Amino acid sequence: MGPLAGLKILEFEAIGPGPFCGMMLADMGADVLLVDRPGESGLGLGRNRWFDVMMRGRRSATLDLKSKGGVEAALELAGKADAIIEGFRPGVMERLGLGPDTLLKKNPKLVYGRMTGWGQDGPLAPRAGHDINYIALTGVLHAIGRAGSAPVPPLNLVGDFGGGGMLLAFGIACGLVEAQRSGKGQVVDAAMVDGASLLAAMFSGMLAGKRWNETRGDNVLDTGAPWYETYETKDGKYVAIGSIETKFYEDLIFRLGLKDQNLPPQHDRKGWPALRTAFSQKFREKTREEWCAVFEGSDACFAPVLTFSEAQSHPHNVARKTYTRSGKVDQPAPAPRFSRTPGKIRREPPERGQGGKEALKDWGFSEGEISSLKEKGLGFA
Repeated sequence: MGPLAGLKILEFEAIGPGPFCGMMLADMGADVLLVDRPGESGLGLGRNRWFDVMMRGRRSATLDLKSKGGVEAALELAGKADAIIEGFRPGVMERLGLGPDTLLKKNPKLVYGRMTGWGQDGPLAPRAGHDINYIALTGVLHAIGRAGSAPVPPLNLVGDFGGGGMLLAFGIACGLVEAQRSGKGQVVDAAMVDGASLLAAMFSGMLAGKRWNETRGDNVLDTGAPWYETYETKDGKYVAIGSIETKFYEDLIFRLGLKDQNLPPQHDRKGWPALRTAFSQKFREKTREEWCAVFEGSDACFAPVLTFSEAQSHPHNVARKTYTRSGKVDQPAPAPRFSRTPGKIRREPPERGQGGKEALKDWGFSEGEISSLKEKGLGFA
């Protein structure tokens, strides 16, 4: 059933990190009811639900939150929920009459999860932004890239998903545990700028300890070191090495056939250009798959650089069942793994209103209450 089985989450339609949070909670067994906008999404994405992986596991009901009846219906839904997920700009839910003070008065044990980029307060709180902007403000974006080149956005993984949706899922889970002890709910203010900063916590310590400098591409973990790098192979593909520790580095040198070469010491920074040249030349002598064979069973911290599609068929990922198929889409399986109450993809992404009536019944609404909600504008099938 999943470790969160029995918990009811009310999620208001949003983009990016909000749905990612809802997916994580649904994967772990929470009953997530998605409150969709009526008709096509007003979010400007024009996306089809069948391949919108982050929407998996939910049931849906539609509701116009700008109508009086819509607000009343949302209040009734929140009264049955253990937690909510909302990703509007600060103040929007308050103006709708659905802010935390109102909902916590209706449901004192409610965990009110708020997902924003800049946070609920601060000078930038009311401004628009995207992942690239949030991680730019935290120092993370500046640190990613090669020496002498512009910063490189790491997709939208750091702000939206790691520092956003995953942070909110953690916050909601923490809030639910505390509410079980205290009988009181609270607001979870999950900001991507906070989450991205938190993900970079290690570098605060390294910077203070003078183990990191702020010149991009000049450190061990940012491609400054030739033994923590990607290299092109004979067939135009790439491999990655992370041979930081001495014994792993020695294995790397052995597997590359460079043991008898007069190479500079591993940590001699002046010798790094020579090491990089030697590694580059060597890796171009074989294809990616040939190098995989050379490094089979090795502790040199080697891996092929795979595409998303290739990753699904790698033997390790196949053995671990890291990917699964739901509907028409091959996708990552729920994680982390639990020995006794494993997570599971329970439903494909719902069309607007799909499964809503069934969800209302499961949430404890009577037929009369369901009819009343429908009169207030709640749409479901």
